[in-house]
Amino acid sequence: MAKLLIDADGCPVVDLAIATAQRFQLPILLLCDTAHDMQREGAETITVSKGADAVDFVLVNRVKKGDVVITQDYGLAAMVLAKQGYPIDQNGRIYSAENIDQLLHGRHVAKKIRQAGGRMKGPKKRRPEDNENFEKNLVNLLEKITANSER
Repeated sequence: MAKLLIDADGCPVVDLAIATAQRFQLPILLLCDTAHDMQREGAETITVSKGADAVDFVLVNRVKKGDVVITQDYGLAAMVLAKQGYPIDQNGRIYSAENIDQLLHGRHVAKKIRQAGGRMKGPKKRRPEDNENFEKNLVNLLEKITANSER
């Protein structure tokens, strides 16, 4: 059975994701570090020590084929794809083999610009439509996964 894993550090849709996954009766794992420790009813929380990418490594070691992972980290999304999971971000973008290379390249270019002293725009302010889009795409993804597992 598939499960939902949430890279919960700084994730603005934790409660919405839990409510949606519960409708599909999926087990839910929240992964966070000690600086963001959180507990939610209906979800198991795994808290790891603070450290660069500590949550990412624990999460990727737990993901199995067919699992859904909520993350805004492109590197983690790429590793989830390699394990045949389904990564989705907090705005409802589903990461895929078709878009991950471009996203990783963009991240690399932005890092180079910052290292050279340049500045990049931060993310746009979150809007209610972002939550609606996330929920719609998560439901579509979970329906697809549920339909495939019933075959």
